[in-house]
Formats: sequence, structure tokens, C-alpha cells
Amino acid sequence: MTDIPIVDLKAQYYGIRAEVDAAIARVLERGNFVLGEEVAAFEREFADYLGAAFAAGVDSGTSALQLALLACGIGRGDEVLAPSHTAVATVAAIEMTGASPVLVDIELSRFTLDPERVAPAITPRTRAIVPVHLYGCSADLDPLLQLARRHNLSVIEDCAQAHGALYRGQKAGTWGHIAAFSFYPTKNLGADGDGGAVVTNDPALAERVRLLRQYGWRERFVSILKGINSRLDEMQAAILRVKLRHLDRWNARRRELARLYDELLADTGLTLPAQPKDAVHVYHQYVIRHPQRERLKAFLKENGVQTIVHYPVPVHLQPAYHDLGYSLGSLPSSELAAAQVLSLPVYPEMDEDAISQVSRLIHAHLADETPPSIG
Repeated sequence: MTDIPIVDLKAQYYGIRAEVDAAIARVLERGNFVLGEEVAAFEREFADYLGAAFAAGVDSGTSALQLALLACGIGRGDEVLAPSHTAVATVAAIEMTGASPVLVDIELSRFTLDPERVAPAITPRTRAIVPVHLYGCSADLDPLLQLARRHNLSVIEDCAQAHGALYRGQKAGTWGHIAAFSFYPTKNLGADGDGGAVVTNDPALAERVRLLRQYGWRERFVSILKGINSRLDEMQAAILRVKLRHLDRWNARRRELARLYDELLADTGLTLPAQPKDAVHVYHQYVIRHPQRERLKAFLKENGVQTIVHYPVPVHLQPAYHDLGYSLGSLPSSELAAAQVLSLPVYPEMDEDAISQVSRLIHAHLADETPPSIG
């Protein structure tokens, strides 16, 4: 049995149970379940939280990214630059538009797109860049935005793991032309089901997303353009409204726990998460690197600590994406990260004793190893 889970969604629910139950009851009493009052209210509140002009609720983070791309006019024949070290959903969403993903290597300190690798990947067919703010830390956006302006490219931020993260004092998701958020239950802001949102400051893009998410309807049953069915339901919106009120507090707690990990693991030789000076990390995951990752993971599992590898195989080496033409060695930093990263438990309801227990176990395991050098 796992003594320390990677996340504890029941504990989160128990902490805000009365508020969540009241929100659910409100929806049930109204009897309106799709794109109603709760969705509209959540869209306003989420946009205000981010400092953005518009938000549109959709059915998942993958759909959010797909719709954001489509709203920017991305389609067949276009190339979209994205990192290979990411959830496969990022690349799946690009392919769902008919465009071709071009995978680019990461900088290991942030685990995000390396601007120096992005520039040479731009071709006459390139139409967009998708920076993924991985693990809760924003990508280095300034040089990416400069490249985008120089080459007239859209910047679509993938914020699935970065709710509340800051870059140069401004919320992730408000820097590019448009952004996609996921509300999968384990996210910093997670629904009790699935959901997502598209965020932008551009009224024309916002209008296109609202049309695209429901068959291109401006009026019922009349399609202005060809869209899909991607609607956030009222129940999830009501729950998200409750959780949004707690997000900053939860993120602050994640940072406290991350600082404790930093202190307790400082002398281990592990590579710990970076905290760039231009960013405020929200620690969706606390990710370490270790050359003997699988041995450490197995040891922690044996001792009741759940860990996860985000992500064990970079997209360019996954069987489904062999047709993209990459091979082992194509993107070395992404491949090194995939071989070494390990996500330790971190969630707002976790206590300091659990962090200390995980850290003691890591020390015990490493004491039995000859300390290897970390690349």
C-alpha cells in the first residue's frame, strides 16, 4: 500500500467539501448542464485571474490546444514547432489540425523549449511556436516572442501545467497570441472530471474559439464555420469556480513544500528543479534528475512512496511518431531528461513530515550507491 501518494484528490475534496457540494447542488437545481451560467461565470473569473481579456471553456486541455491552433488559422501544410519533452497531447493536438509538428530540443534547466534550437528549426512552412510551460515553470518567452515577431509566427502557450505561474511578473498564458489550459483533475487547478480553456486578449481569436467549440454556431443549428463539439459542462465549471478561489493558496503551499525538498535534498548530488529569476514556479510537479532513476523509483515504491516519470519517452522516439523522421540522438537534451527525470510527491495537502520521510528515503538509497556524476 502506498503511504505517500503522488497526489491526494480526496484530501483536496475534504478540504473544500462544503463549497464543492453547494456548487454541485446549485447546478442540479438549475437543470442546465452545458454552456450555461456557471461556464460564463467561470470564463470571466478565470480571465480576470490571469489578467486576460477572454477565456472560453472547452472539454479538455487537448481540445483547448487544438482549438487555439485552429483559431490562429493553423492547418494542413503548416509546420508547428513544439518541444519533444512534453505530454504527447501537445503533439496530438497539432496533428488534429492537419498541421505537421516539428519537434525541438529543450534547455535542461527549465525543461522547456530552447530558444537557440528553435531558430534553426524555422522554415518557410512554419506558422506557429508552442512553448510548453512544463512542470509549473514558464518557458523563457522573451526570445521566443522575438523570433515569432521576426518570422510572423503565432505563439500558442501550452499552460496545462502552469496555472498561476509567472514570467517576468505576468501570468503564463497571457504572453502569446493565445493559450491553452487543461483542468484534468490532477492539475493545480483541476476539475472533478475533464475540462480545459482557451485564453486570449484578441477578440477575433476569442470569437473564433467560441464558434469552433460548438459546430461553428453563432445561432443554434446554423454553422458559420466548420467546428467541433468541445464544450465545458456546467458541473465542472461550478467546481472550478470554487477551486479557483483557492488556487493561489494552494500554489503558495506547493512552493513551501518545494523549498523544503530543496533544503533536505541539497547535499544529495541530485539535480533539483531550477527556479529561474524571471519566473515564479508553481510546482505542478517537483522533478529531480538522477542517472539511476529506475533504481531510485523502485526503492521509493518498496518503501511506500509513489513517484511518476513525466515523461519516460520523448515524443520523437515514441512508436506512434516514427513517421516524423527522428532517431535516437536527434534531440539529446530531451532524451537525457526522459532517462533521468522523476516526479516526487507534492500537493497542497501534503505535510512537512511526508516531505522529510521522502527525503530520508532518498538519502538512505543514495548512501548505498556510488554517487554518479549527473550530466
